[in-house]
Amino acid sequence: METYDVLFKNGLIVCEDEVIKADLAVSDGKIVQLTPCLSKLSAKKYFDISNLYIFPGLIDTHVHLNEPGRTEWEGILTGSKSLAAGGVTTYFDMPLNSNPPTINERSFLKKNRLSKKKSLINFKLWGGLVPGNVKYLARLKECGVVGFKAFMSESGIKDFQAVDDYTLRVGMEQIAKLDMVLALHAESDHINLPLTEKIKAEGRFSGKDFQESRPVASELEAVQKVIDLAKLTGCKIHIVHASSSRVVEMIQQAKQDGINITVETCPHYLSLTVDDLTKLGPIAKCAPPLREENEVELLWTMLKAGCIDVIGSDHSPAPIAMKQGNLFEAWGGISGAQTMINVLLEEGYWKRNISLAVIGRLASTNPAKIFGLYPRKGSLKIGSDADFTIIDIQKSFILEKKDLYYRHPHSPYLGKKFRGQILATFVAGHCVYLNESCDIFGKEEGFCEQNKHN
Repeated sequence: METYDVLFKNGLIVCEDEVIKADLAVSDGKIVQLTPCLSKLSAKKYFDISNLYIFPGLIDTHVHLNEPGRTEWEGILTGSKSLAAGGVTTYFDMPLNSNPPTINERSFLKKNRLSKKKSLINFKLWGGLVPGNVKYLARLKECGVVGFKAFMSESGIKDFQAVDDYTLRVGMEQIAKLDMVLALHAESDHINLPLTEKIKAEGRFSGKDFQESRPVASELEAVQKVIDLAKLTGCKIHIVHASSSRVVEMIQQAKQDGINITVETCPHYLSLTVDDLTKLGPIAKCAPPLREENEVELLWTMLKAGCIDVIGSDHSPAPIAMKQGNLFEAWGGISGAQTMINVLLEEGYWKRNISLAVIGRLASTNPAKIFGLYPRKGSLKIGSDADFTIIDIQKSFILEKKDLYYRHPHSPYLGKKFRGQILATFVAGHCVYLNESCDIFGKEEGFCEQNKHN
């Protein structure tokens, strides 16, 4: 009889197209069996997880952990703890807001070394595309970046400048030659900056005023420019944090026209509105800004139609002192790494009847496929890495400050009731997070401070 390292019996397995009941066996960090009725005697250790769901480990393609240089905003240890507590087993760390930003080999090696030492879960690093660093892109690919990121509007960070038209074009030409992907913050300062100055001069500082200063038209103009350049260069494009269905529609048309382009939206655009921004203030400030309630519903319609490829948290933390003042002065960015799956379950599965398989594809399988990690990641198949999260989707809880593992425990979701509690997260078959309310896996499990599975 084959002996497994760990056996999870009677789980509800969230596969790519359906949910099945099966036993899941792990050996040497891999899934080696997925079938009903495996004997518990065949495993060194087994757990009965009847009525609990096993999701493929989430892949958060969009986080800002800010170490080195701005570790006081969010460090690798606190950030990866938060991600693990949110069911994430792999994250992609953006090239800003670290200092130095990840725009050449030296900065990559520094951040990669720190991440290997401190991260509790798997990680990949984005490289940056900024004016003057096109010559470094090939070497960054050799170092192992998952792709490149550029801003088409001011990033808010002086050492990570927005691309000018020349840098964008030649950068896309080079990235196409490297067969890599370029992720873009697509807003147009040509539209945003004059509007911002006008609204501030008029003394208007509400949530609706901030939204008006960064209209959907700004996103549409920037996305259209990138689509036109993608036609010329053949560069693969990934548009991050789309806030409007109109942006998704434009990208969908580009796909039909043969452009290799994908689109991400974020949990906050699927759950919060401009009214929440007015109520909560800078805690809910992000760019692009939160939109009207009808835009939330239209994004869900696009999601149901299969027009959205990826959900990423865009976890962009900052000390609470930077979240003071009016909406134009305060730092923009929502802390959301720990609550991504909670929002998708509450707003998607429970409120809008989105299937668990679809949620799993958006938050795990699709990112793995787009960024070349599938089927090792993003799948619960025999031979895949044993990266998964176990969720009691019936269990409700109210998010409290004490639940957050962020360095600065603030969130626009504090006080909100969610249905679907993460009980445990596993990487390569080892528990890296265990909810304190869970007694299934014994007292020996918990946060694993030294996980070496990158």
